[in-house]
Order: sequence, then C-alpha cells, then structure tokens
Amino acid sequence: MRVYLVTLGCPKNEVDSAGMAALLRQAGHTIVDRPARADLLLVNTCGFIAPAREESLAALEDLSRRKRRAQLLVAAGCMAGLYGELLRAVPGVDALLDVAQLSQVVTLVERLARGEVPGPLAPPSPVPGAGLSAVHGASAYLKIADGCSAHCAFCTIPRIKGPYRSAPQDALLAEARALVAQGVREIVLVAQDTTAYGCDRGEEDGLPALVEALLAAVPSLSWLRIMYTFPQHVTPRLVEMVAGHPQVCPYLDIPLQHAHPATLRRMGRPADVEQARTLLRRLREGIPDLVLRTTFIVGYPGESEEEFAALRAFLQEEAFERVGVFTYSCEAGTPAARLPGPVPERVALARREELMLLQQEIARRWGEQQVGRTVEVLVEGVGEEGIVVGRTRWDAPEVDGLVLARGRADIGEMVPVRITAASAYDLWGEVGEAISDRQSACTDHGSLIADS
Repeated sequence: MRVYLVTLGCPKNEVDSAGMAALLRQAGHTIVDRPARADLLLVNTCGFIAPAREESLAALEDLSRRKRRAQLLVAAGCMAGLYGELLRAVPGVDALLDVAQLSQVVTLVERLARGEVPGPLAPPSPVPGAGLSAVHGASAYLKIADGCSAHCAFCTIPRIKGPYRSAPQDALLAEARALVAQGVREIVLVAQDTTAYGCDRGEEDGLPALVEALLAAVPSLSWLRIMYTFPQHVTPRLVEMVAGHPQVCPYLDIPLQHAHPATLRRMGRPADVEQARTLLRRLREGIPDLVLRTTFIVGYPGESEEEFAALRAFLQEEAFERVGVFTYSCEAGTPAARLPGPVPERVALARREELMLLQQEIARRWGEQQVGRTVEVLVEGVGEEGIVVGRTRWDAPEVDGLVLARGRADIGEMVPVRITAASAYDLWGEVGEAISDRQSACTDHGSLIADS
C-alpha cells in the first residue's frame, strides 16, 4: 500500500513515526508525500494538552473531508488510547492504533488492505515505541525511553504512555552506529525524562553510563545533546560527564515548571527552590560555556500574584539563556483538574507575555556577549546571496535560535563562524574554513568556541 504519514507533537512522536515508516517500508509498503497519492492516510496524533488534541482532530477532519472512497484513514499515537472515543467521532476514521501498539502498524495496515475489521493486536514490544530514532538532515533524535513514572499533577503522559521503560543499551548503540554511518553529525537524546534512564531496571547513573557507551561506539560523532532532564536526577557524575567530553554539547534542558514552593507542591514537583538554585550554580561552575534551557507554566490553579512574582524574580536572577513559558492547560482526569482557584485565561496570558518580554532581554544580552567570538556551526540550510543557516552547540533543533552567516558551506558541514551581530534569539556572522570531522569530534570547547 501507499501510505501518507502525518506527524504531530513532540520529537518523541517524530521518532515513533520514523519507526512506523521503517516498518512499513520493510514490509514492502511505500511512504508517499501527498495525500492524493496514498491508499492509506496515517496520522500520528498528540494528546498532551488541549491545543495539541485540537490540532490532531483538525488534521483528521481535514483528511476525512478530502479522502477518496477507497482511501483508508488511521488515527495512531497518543490520542488513540486515552481519547479513542473522541477520535472515533471523526467521520471517516477507519481504525485506531494505540501508542503502545505502534510496532504493530504493519499488521493493522495489512488487515485493512484485506478488508478485515481490525481485531486485537499483539502485546506491546518491550522496546519503546515503534522505533528509536528520527533523522532531520545532519541531526537525529534518539529516543532512549518511553512512558513516565513521575506524578506531576498536571500531566497526562503516564496515563497515555504508561510507566517509564528504558530502551536496551545494545539497541541504542546499534542505532547510533547506523545513524553516524548514514552521515548524522548530531544525536539528540530524548525521553520523557532522560535522566531516569535505567532507573526502571534498578540502575544508578544510567544516563552518564549510556552517554559514555555511545561516545565509545561512535567516536566520530560531532555533537551529542541531552534534552528533558529532571532536576532531582542530575547527578555529579552527569555533570562531570558533560564537562569532560567535548562531543557532549554544553547544553542542558531542565524543565523546572515554577519557582514558588507552594505552586510546585500543587504541581507535584520538587518544591525546594533553594535546592534548585544550588543545582543551577553547581552546573554553571562545573560545565564551561554552559547554556541552560527551562520551561515554566503560568496560570496554574491557585497561582497568586505573590507566587507569580517569585517566578518572575527567579527568572531574572538565574538568567537562563533559553526559556519557554506556557499557560496552564486543564486536563481532565489529572489531579490538577480538581484544584480550586482557577486563574482567568486573560491573567495567565498576561503573565506569559510578561515573562517572555523579560526573557527576550536576558537572551539578547547573552547574544551580545557572543559578538566577536568564533563558534562551531552545524549547517542546516543554504539561502540566497551566499547565506548559510545553522545552529551552534548551544541551540537544540526546532526549539532554539539559528545562526545566519555570509559565506559558503554545504548542508551537514561543521564550519567556524565569527559572530558579528545578535538579536534575542538569533546570531549573525561570517563563515570561515570548514571544520574537518576529526577537528569537530576531538577539539575541545575552548579552541572552537573561544573569545577571539
């Protein structure tokens, strides 16, 4: 069959979609780039928060309206389990594929092709999701675990994806070798909590051990980036590992969610704000040139002016280089949905705007400090009039800023760029000579990312 695949949601969903596509190709099916060419339309949905569900429903409804009589429409992923009844209400949806059953996509598709009514599928695979990686140009996401065993009061992920399940290390090493063999320069580790890797198997410091094994398996890898770390799970060994390996980007994504103890307690998050400050100080002291990303939620039930003021002060004092701010989304069935003291939407939006304006100024100051430096850039695009577009080791794909530089380079190259100007989110500069694979993998932070 010819399959048109739509992916919605986070990088972990992209990995699942890449895995489903690979399984379908191996079974002789074809992935096509337009709905009109397809026999089957497959939507990998996101059910994390209400806006994501609305986007998923809109995509399904659009394809349902346009599909031909003989075409089939399958809703897969996060919404297919917990919100299955909602998806079945969309006219034209022929089958659902639960997130735990994504590895059975070929069985489902072939049953539909034979005109059968889909019955029960095989039990879920012990390996998370349908696959382990998704490639974007010279970068790839590597999903090291699926599910979540935390108990954040606002989050539906444990109900959607089940408990935390670490992928086997051997499978991850094999996947990394295959990625580098096909030209990937950057591997981005993702999971609901990367720092919990191995905890479900009783391992301690599983993430540092995994990273060290990955670096040994693929010594030519240019960058390895760690996303979605939980503050309570960041250990001294992890800090030493990031600082001690030049391939590991001096970049950590630590979603803190808030900075007032009372709010954090209502969220079911670690509520010791001073402990968080100590961690941030230890990270900055232990990792040269570190850039920190975090996320905050505003408008959480019961968030008072005093609590919001504490968050604003925390943001200003800690001066995170990268920040995302989201308004609270009430999710049915979560403990947070039963909390009193809802915050009006207009207040939550105003608080978000206030924090983002403050963060823009913080980010602009950081960017201006980079002017005059020469930084290593992974080229992701080539524009008109001799402009190349890429990212530094301080910028994660799809969420952080870009570098736009005058000069010539090929997509996938690592090139030195002298920074000449900066804004709140992006840097501008001029390209120097391309950096070889050996330089990229073996030169320390100080020589390629240094004050000139």
